Amino acid sequence: MMDLRLTLDFACCHCGQPIAVTVHCSGPTRGKDLTRLFMAVSVPCPDCHGLSRVCFDPYGTVHAAEPSRTPQRTLEPSLN
Repeated sequence: MMDLRLTLDFACCHCGQPIAVTVHCSGPTRGKDLTRLFMAVSVPCPDCHGLSRVCFDPYGTVHAAEPSRTPQRTLEPSLN
């Protein structure tokens, strides 16, 4: 069982502001080599609210940060 709490430091892909975020990762590893494992998370910027997709390893090293391609959900009022 993997249980990690990491702090990731990176710059927002939209406005360039520095962001520090703490992520908690847990789950079964099923015998996988953790040194070859990469994870990704989409993080909203507290300043511009743009989403950055951050790829990182189990040691907290950020390997890539790019604008998230996840479409933003917008709430629409019900017609009934």
